Amino acid sequence: MTIPEACTLVVEAATLGNGGEIFIFDMGHQVKILDLAKNMIRLAGYRPDVDIPIVFTGLRPGEKLYEEVLNRKEITLPTENEKIKIARVREEDYDKVSPAIDLLIETARKESPMQTVALMKQIVPEYKPRNSIYEQLDR
Repeated sequence: MTIPEACTLVVEAATLGNGGEIFIFDMGHQVKILDLAKNMIRLAGYRPDVDIPIVFTGLRPGEKLYEEVLNRKEITLPTENEKIKIARVREEDYDKVSPAIDLLIETARKESPMQTVALMKQIVPEYKPRNSIYEQLDR
């Protein structure tokens, strides 16, 4: 998606909103990072793997191949624009979640990453850390 396309969707979503909606944009088809790298090299006037080498480093710790926008229980509703959907997410009781968030912030301030991630997983059970040291919390 180009910057002008993204800006157009944001402006259009703003006109659709009544307040409080979460909009999900259709970002277009997936692009392989290799194809993106080659195109950027060519656009700069160079030849991939001749003038500029492409080096495969693999995923870094915590890095993912894709992002989950919603969990399996959440749905989207259509709008007038087929590229804009409204998310219907599960609602949580503020009085229940607020103390958990306060504890999460307090734990994070103590610089205890493993405990912080464990608390995050309690608040959002669908959260599954991949390709990181926190995978052990799912075992």
